[in-house]
Amino acid sequence: MTELFRGRRALVTGASSGIGADIARQLAQRGTNLILVARRADRLDALATECRLFGVTAETAPADLADPVARVDLAARFSDIDILINNAGLGAFGPFAETEWVKIDRMIAVNITALTHLTHLFAPAMARRGWGRIMLVASTAAFQSIPLYAVYAATKAYVLSLGTALNAELSAQGVKTTVLCPGTTTTEFFEIASQKKSAFIERSAMTSAEVARIGIEGMAKGRGTVVSGVANAALAFSTRLAPRNLAARIAYHVVKP
Repeated sequence: MTELFRGRRALVTGASSGIGADIARQLAQRGTNLILVARRADRLDALATECRLFGVTAETAPADLADPVARVDLAARFSDIDILINNAGLGAFGPFAETEWVKIDRMIAVNITALTHLTHLFAPAMARRGWGRIMLVASTAAFQSIPLYAVYAATKAYVLSLGTALNAELSAQGVKTTVLCPGTTTTEFFEIASQKKSAFIERSAMTSAEVARIGIEGMAKGRGTVVSGVANAALAFSTRLAPRNLAARIAYHVVKP
């Protein structure tokens, strides 16, 4: 599996930090050439320099993925990529009725619209060439409704549904779609989402490097859905057995301050 991605070209969104940055690092270690996408150009430059130490090419493409013109430009500039890592995403913590619309609108634009558009831009060429890998980064939140993260969880449920369907559609053409569902991870997510981390979150968090490794290994094996960590996988499975309303009430008591 180590050699599967050697010499391939991958575009990684949300590459400036967290899971996206670690996916880029680990793909570079496997000999994959990279296009790194995020808004923070300085962080992309530093990561590209780090990745080049593994003997691969690493280009940076600073972009705001909420802008459809930026997405079309990426597809025009890098039409020959073999691997698409749709990792960019946002969260916002708090009561739905009290959350500013601008935050909700941007979350949907990045988590759903940008992810879908980029996949739609790059997947056809992969299918024509007969080989491709697409990773959509969702969350264990995709498996249930989560009060105080209502919109975020709903966007990740969309990602899981979309990726599962695309894997069935495109596999016969050599394009495998993997949905990576991390649980709590040590990234900037909670700071950006404006949620204070609880003791439970601190104890249960996985490192972004470990999540990235699990995701890449799952993608290499052509798995449709990958939940990072045994405990997270058990939790995701258990939510399917509980009544939806009960699961939401339990989640509310877990995440509320």
